Amino acid sequence: MNYKILKIVSVSSEVSPFSKSGGLGDVARSLPKAIKRLGHDIIVVTPFYSQLINPKKYKLKLVFKDINLTFSYNDLLVNYWQGYLMDDLPVYFIENKKYFSKEKNLYGSNHDNLKFLIFDLAVLKLLSLLKFKADIIHCHDWHTGLIPYYLKNDFKNSDTLANTKTIYTIHNLAFQLGKNWWEVPLKMKDNGRKSLPEIYNPEIEYINFAKRGILYADIINTVSEQYRDEILTKNFGQDLHRILINRQEKLYGIVNGIDYNTYNPNNDTGLYKNFDFKNYTKKKFNKLFLQKKFGLEKNDKIPLICSTSRVTFQKGFGLILKIAESLMDLNVQIIIIGGGDKKYIKQLQKIAYKYHKNFKLIPSHEENQKYETLIYAGSDFFLLPSNHEPCGINQLIAMRYGCIPIVRKVGGLNDTVENIEILNSRKLKGTGFVFKKFDELSLYGTIVKALEYYKQKVLWKKIIVRAMKKSSSWEIPAKKYINLYKKSIIN
Repeated sequence: MNYKILKIVSVSSEVSPFSKSGGLGDVARSLPKAIKRLGHDIIVVTPFYSQLINPKKYKLKLVFKDINLTFSYNDLLVNYWQGYLMDDLPVYFIENKKYFSKEKNLYGSNHDNLKFLIFDLAVLKLLSLLKFKADIIHCHDWHTGLIPYYLKNDFKNSDTLANTKTIYTIHNLAFQLGKNWWEVPLKMKDNGRKSLPEIYNPEIEYINFAKRGILYADIINTVSEQYRDEILTKNFGQDLHRILINRQEKLYGIVNGIDYNTYNPNNDTGLYKNFDFKNYTKKKFNKLFLQKKFGLEKNDKIPLICSTSRVTFQKGFGLILKIAESLMDLNVQIIIIGGGDKKYIKQLQKIAYKYHKNFKLIPSHEENQKYETLIYAGSDFFLLPSNHEPCGINQLIAMRYGCIPIVRKVGGLNDTVENIEILNSRKLKGTGFVFKKFDELSLYGTIVKALEYYKQKVLWKKIIVRAMKKSSSWEIPAKKYINLYKKSIIN
């Protein structure tokens, strides 16, 4: 078993560079590439969002047309397109013109559950068409949660899939279906075990995909070790902690990585000046360029703090808002870029208007993707004081570009950012500034501490170099996933 080449299917609702709303798209691109480099046979499956994906640009070809997914409904037709993530790593796109072709946003429609139910069915149909006898189907997040259920029920006698095992990865347990799980009326809550309603029954929109993924997958994992332990508790379990406790012997944690070829400040074409840890001083040219681009005072001595995450409660923006004006008294510059909660964005816009010389808000997800690495390369600090955080990769990318994280000690942030300390021998340890308590005073105090370290040039140089040299590539996590795949086959 140790030397077996595995046949793997990686399934995700988004895969960068074709589609991306956040870290899931990066993981769904980078992990399969790392697994392929380890010598395994892997394919990727994702939706064809025709408003976003240009088949000519990505040299996609139509491989199957007008495939009917069910016997009951003749109008449930899908097409399959094929492209490549890298040499010999095919990615298949599932096209349904009614559900994946009319909107630019990946999520947020009134029929997200039906949309991804169709997607999950179409994934399994594709494997039958390809006669791809997968050892493992790796299901990423709630959108793929019905695949383990279907495999154990409707497809249990499939010639192609009879021996296929599933791994269900929880990227964020707060997202369980196409609406907020806590807003589902009690009488409509899905127990996860009853048969699914007819495909066009409105009750489909109340099916809890994440719950079914957890109940039916052969292996479950989260994207960090601490988050694995946290979701077994009531505080972090998002009302699924009881079924997770019942299956905890099948629950694992593997920390995300980043693609070092994609995120490389030494050759990143999105930067004004390329650099690495050996000549990190070139970072300042990116800082000056960034300040000019966003209308801030051009001064490489002023500390520049950035945030590139979704503007939500989860990401700690409630805390940031409470101290934002006080931070302006510390002679810092702040750039916040990203979409999210309209309530928070409205408050941030008022602050940005009042302190327009030092505080910039760009409430755009698209602009975030466009300028993400430039912002890390030009900023001194990356701010992510999350209430809960499964893993996140922003802090990993930030460190790669010499941008030092200020984060809360929770979930994957705890597993990826070590608190900076000066030891008795004057040696330095750590890669970021970490606080425990979820309140504004703890956050403010940590930022003040970080700014004091920033003033010490020799010390700050060591901090930047340590952060940039931290190993966060996908090589080690990919090997852990291979071991998890093999474990599911043995069990």
